[in-house]
Amino acid sequence: MKTEAVAKHIINWLKTYAENAKVTGFVVGVSGGIDSALTSTLCAKTGLPTLCVEMPIHQAESQVSRAEEHIKQLKARFTNVTETRVDLTATFEQLKLAIPKIEDKAKVDLSLANTRARIRMTTLYYLAGINSALVAGTGNKVEDFGVGFYTKYGDGGVDLSPIADLMKSEVYELAAFLKVPKAIQTAAPTDGLFGDSRTDEDQIGASYDELEWAMKMQDAGKNETNFKGREKEVFIIYERLNRINQHKMVPIPVCEIPENLK
Repeated sequence: MKTEAVAKHIINWLKTYAENAKVTGFVVGVSGGIDSALTSTLCAKTGLPTLCVEMPIHQAESQVSRAEEHIKQLKARFTNVTETRVDLTATFEQLKLAIPKIEDKAKVDLSLANTRARIRMTTLYYLAGINSALVAGTGNKVEDFGVGFYTKYGDGGVDLSPIADLMKSEVYELAAFLKVPKAIQTAAPTDGLFGDSRTDEDQIGASYDELEWAMKMQDAGKNETNFKGREKEVFIIYERLNRINQHKMVPIPVCEIPENLK
């Protein structure tokens, strides 16, 4: 990848989009992870106002400290960067009291994890509204178009996606080039939605390097019969997630009414 040229391309794309949309700048949810760190840095480099938002919900201290380090570094580097912190823990807990209880813990835990992401999305859009800004998405290509590893109408609810055509390895390459803090570059990827230490790899069952490989193999027309051992296992994981999460990757189905019924 031509790292410097790609960075310039994304920065120019962001700036042009914002100018054409007649908005002032960007709002980015900063989690302490590599994707949000890269996205917020790219937005900052446009020179347009960039609001970095922390939205902890029972967040691990390590994630909070990485997010704070990154935002502090960005503010030192770019005068157009501001920050705000919205602690959503009490909001999340209040919502839990209001919703029906069921006995299936696994379903409850997953639904509540997605609820966290959706509360954050609502918060970002509130802040974008009052600042006449765009919500910048932080999803990469493997997450957004490979395994669908994001929350529909949560972190998937954005105005534009500057890094969604970058593989995870390319995200790391670009982040290093743009001097994202080392602590973020070396941290194990996690969505932080369950309030524990589980990583993305723990949830998915494969690393991002493995998923990138599987994505390329599927694009090349391969199937599970072409592989053995761990490669076959990873390909099956990727193929399954790609299949069951298509509802996140394709437009919302519309029931079109035939002309003869109108």
